[in-house]
Amino acid sequence: MATKKGAGKKAAAKKSGKGRAVGRKSAAKKSTAKKSAAKKGSAVKAASKKPVQTEWTMMVYMCGDNNLDSAGIADLREMKKVGSTNQVNVVVQYDRSGNDHRTKRYFVRKGGAPSSDVVQTLGETNMGDPKVLEDFINWGIKNYPAKRYIVVLWNHGEGWDDTDVYHEARRSMGANITRRGEVIDASRGADGTNVSTRRLRTVGQRFKRALFRSTIEKALSQPMRVEEDPRSGVISRAICLDDDAEDFLDNIELRKVVNWMKKKIGRPLDILGMDACLMSMAEVCYQLRGDVLVTIGSEQTEPGDGWPYDTVLDYLTKKPTATPQELAVTIVNKYIASYPSDAGVTQAACDLTKSDLMAGVVDNLAKAMKSKLDDQNVLTQIVLARHRVQSYDVEDNIDLYDFCDLLQQSVGDANIEAACRQVKDVISAQGFVLNSGFKGANMKNSHGLAIYFPTKQIINLYDTNLDFTQKTQWSAFLKAYLASTGR
Repeated sequence: MATKKGAGKKAAAKKSGKGRAVGRKSAAKKSTAKKSAAKKGSAVKAASKKPVQTEWTMMVYMCGDNNLDSAGIADLREMKKVGSTNQVNVVVQYDRSGNDHRTKRYFVRKGGAPSSDVVQTLGETNMGDPKVLEDFINWGIKNYPAKRYIVVLWNHGEGWDDTDVYHEARRSMGANITRRGEVIDASRGADGTNVSTRRLRTVGQRFKRALFRSTIEKALSQPMRVEEDPRSGVISRAICLDDDAEDFLDNIELRKVVNWMKKKIGRPLDILGMDACLMSMAEVCYQLRGDVLVTIGSEQTEPGDGWPYDTVLDYLTKKPTATPQELAVTIVNKYIASYPSDAGVTQAACDLTKSDLMAGVVDNLAKAMKSKLDDQNVLTQIVLARHRVQSYDVEDNIDLYDFCDLLQQSVGDANIEAACRQVKDVISAQGFVLNSGFKGANMKNSHGLAIYFPTKQIINLYDTNLDFTQKTQWSAFLKAYLASTGR
C-alpha cells in the first residue's frame, strides 16, 4: 500500500501525455456483455429475498486487464477497510489481466480477503464495450437498489496499443490487414473492409486513451484525408480524426450509457466519477447534461493512482444521507489530500444541472471575441492569453476560468471583459464547479473546468458530433481565430 499511495503516486504524476483508458487489452476479446452472459455466470450469493433499498450504492467498474492489474487488488483492499453497511452498498466488476483471470463481481464487505466477496463469476468480458458497462449497472440496480447511485469508471493502464488495435480490426470488425495495397492477413468472413498496417499504427498511437471499443472501430473506419503540400507538392494521407478525437468519441458513447441508466431508474444518475482523463471539460459536461447530476473528474490527463477509497467510504458510511453535491465535494477533497505536494494532479466536481447556464455564457464570450478579431489589439491580447493560460498534457485543453481571467485584465474591450466576468461568475460564484483542487505548482491555475482551444487546427469530430458546438458559437470562434492567426 505504501507504494501505491506514496511513491507510486509520485511516479504516476511524473508521466506526461499518457492518459488512462477504461477499456484496454480486453478489446481483443469477444464481448460477453449480453444478459445471457450474466445468467451463465456462477452466482455465489443467492438472492432469496427482495433486495432492501439503501441510501447509496457505489458501482465501481474496474478494468484491470492491463499493465497495472495489481493496483485493482490494492484498491479492493482499500475498499475493504470500510466495506458495505446496511445503508451503503459497494459493488465492483473487476476484469483482471491474464488468460486465467475471469471477470468477477464483488459485494465488498469489511475485512477478509477480496476473494471472499465474489458474488458472481463471468466468462471473458470486453470491458471496452459500452454494453458490458450497461450490464454491470443493470445488475447493480437490480440486486443492490438505492436511493442514490454513484458509478465510478476505473482504469490505471496505459491504454490501447498496436496489438489491441490489430485484434480489434481482425476480430471485431472482420477486416483484412493490408500492406502496400496487398492483403497480408485475410479475415474469415470479411465484407471487403481493408485496414492498412499504417492505419493500425496511427490509430494505436493516437487513440491509446480510448475508453470504448467503438471508439477504435470508428477511428479505423474513417475515410482517409488526402493532403497536398502547396510548396513541395508531396501528397500525404491521414485519418480524418486527429490526436485527441477519442476523448470526444468516448463521451458520445458514454452519454448513451448514462441516458440508458436514466431511463432505467427514472431519473438522472447522481454522480459519475471517472478515474480517467478529461472528464472535467465544458464539452463533456454539456454532452452528459440531463442524464447525470454531478461529475467528478480531472482537467489533467492522468489523475494518478486512483481514489482513496478508504477515506471516501469512511465519510459516506458515517454520513449515508449525504447529498450528491456533498459527497462529490468530499471526494475531491479526499482525493487531493491523498497526493504529495508535487504530484501535478487536478480533480473537480461539476454541477451539470447548470450546464445550459455555462454554455450560454461561453456562447456570449465566443460571439464577443469573434466580432473583434479584426481589431489587431484584441487579437493580440487573445493570442497572449492563450499562450499564458493554464494548459495540460493535451495542450489543446486549457482552463476556462484562467483564460477569462487573463483576457479580462488585458483586452481593453468592454463587451469581452463583461463576457469574461460572466464566465468566471458561473464557474465559481454560481457553482458550476462545486469544488476543485490541485497538487503541484504546474497545476496552480486550474479552476476545475477545461475547454478545447487548439492553436493549429480543429479536429473534425469536434465541429460535427458534439452538442456543445451545436449550442454555442465556440467552434465558430475557433475557426475564425485560427484563420486570423494562421500562416
